[in-house]
Amino acid sequence: MTGGRDDLVQIDASGVARPVGETARVRLQGRGGSFHVLPSPPDLVYMRRDAGDGDARACLLSGEIRAPGALCDIASFLGQTGRKGELLVLDPGSSRSIYFDGGYVVAARSSLAAERLGEALLKYGVLDESRLAACRDATAQNPLRLGEAAVQLGFVTRDRLFGLLALQTQEIFHAALLAGSGGFYFLESFDEADLSVRHRLSVTDLVRDSVRRIHEGRFFRTRIPSSRHVPVAVAQPTPPEADLHAVHAALDGARSIADLGRVLGASEFDVTRAVFQLVQGGHAVITPPRLRVKEAVAVYNDAASLLLRELDATDEGDAVRLQLAARLATTPLARVLEGAGPADDGRFDAERVAANVASRPDAHAVEEALAHWLHEHASYALFLARPHLRRANESARQGAPARRVSQAVAGMLEPIAPAAATPPRRER
Repeated sequence: MTGGRDDLVQIDASGVARPVGETARVRLQGRGGSFHVLPSPPDLVYMRRDAGDGDARACLLSGEIRAPGALCDIASFLGQTGRKGELLVLDPGSSRSIYFDGGYVVAARSSLAAERLGEALLKYGVLDESRLAACRDATAQNPLRLGEAAVQLGFVTRDRLFGLLALQTQEIFHAALLAGSGGFYFLESFDEADLSVRHRLSVTDLVRDSVRRIHEGRFFRTRIPSSRHVPVAVAQPTPPEADLHAVHAALDGARSIADLGRVLGASEFDVTRAVFQLVQGGHAVITPPRLRVKEAVAVYNDAASLLLRELDATDEGDAVRLQLAARLATTPLARVLEGAGPADDGRFDAERVAANVASRPDAHAVEEALAHWLHEHASYALFLARPHLRRANESARQGAPARRVSQAVAGMLEPIAPAAATPPRRER
């Protein structure tokens, strides 16, 4: 949990504590008030807020996290004792709270945007971006929680929302137990008003599932590095396992693991497990992540701007711009690029291009075609630029710079280069 001197506090011989680093200063500022210094080992300082400054719950357990899964035993112990309290799990980038009562997990909260209800509703395919925006607008204009707004707007039933909140609680629990560093604190009891919903989830079942995720996840990542990777069906019969049929049928060559979770209303972990089984059985292969529109345009923009900057240094940039403009006017994707430029430095407006693509009924197909076109357009620009760069280098009696620029641009374009076709797998 330490971060060098940035979180360092020095205590001098008179007992005065002084923050050395900025992190230490900010942490102490957020804890103004009176504290009791409690007995602790020589290497630890343990203080508890004075009850006169407000209600302070007793900390029944605390410690450091040094490896994923280290909290499994702690959670099991809390489930067996039946204690009521809040397990607070902190690391440098997040804060998660798991609420225990009578051997059950009854609720969970997370400071991470990716684990909040709005993202959970997106992940399970209940909302899309436009509906989520409508829910957020409703919460800004009325004293509503996001889930209640989704119910009032007719996007989800109350029963379905209750079930999704239970799934969200499970995902936060698993994420907390999979934390590989940080610290944990079990605080006695909690205020029921802090809970937006109350569930009754078996701690034993949740811990068992977390342990399984830790072990299986190691195998899954050898074949499926991330939820952005795209599984592609190969020429094989439908898998014999009935529980894999829905995932296999949803493989369209464009959807990532995360996309499949939204389409099927399943967790990314469950989809990953199913896809792993399909890959093991020869029914699918994994391809690299597909760049979204903004990402693809950003790759092109960086390469084009570098190339034009080099050409402008030789007064040849305008000639290449004119030829690129002529090619742009004849592309079938002109409607997608409408109003997006290019600017004088060769860049397209990524926001405008993304909006144009999103308005198309065939958005997925257009997104893939756009990435291929951007790669071809940049490659054409490189083709036009090479003679100018070569002449400039020859006049300066230096041959290396032209090769460096060409290699740099080609390397920058790799993320949007068309993927090699996957040969169909023969049936045995």
